[in-house]
Amino acid sequence: MSNYVFVYRAPIDYEGGSVDAFAAWQRWFEELGPSLVDAGNPVFSREIVGSSSADTVFGGYSLIAAENLEEAVALAQGCPYVGAGGGVEVGELTQLNLGSLTTTADDHATAGSV
Repeated sequence: MSNYVFVYRAPIDYEGGSVDAFAAWQRWFEELGPSLVDAGNPVFSREIVGSSSADTVFGGYSLIAAENLEEAVALAQGCPYVGAGGGVEVGELTQLNLGSLTTTADDHATAGSV
């Protein structure tokens, strides 16, 4: 079982603070059941560095457990943003070995000669 991040892309005009919107999210999180590792948090203030989509904004994130990417994508289909013109970016999380990020000048010289 792997963990996946769901990055929510909210339609610019999404009415996220409504009672109906909150209920839709609550229902969907309940449907995810034990696959929901961390419901995450919504985003209210945001700035963009680099490029972005013109018709959606970063709406929040969640962490999901799934057997594979296809299963994670299937779980994302029920997200309330999807039916409202937004979307979900799904990405598999990988453990980062910080020790492998430390390199020396010799490492770079060796890599260049291969």
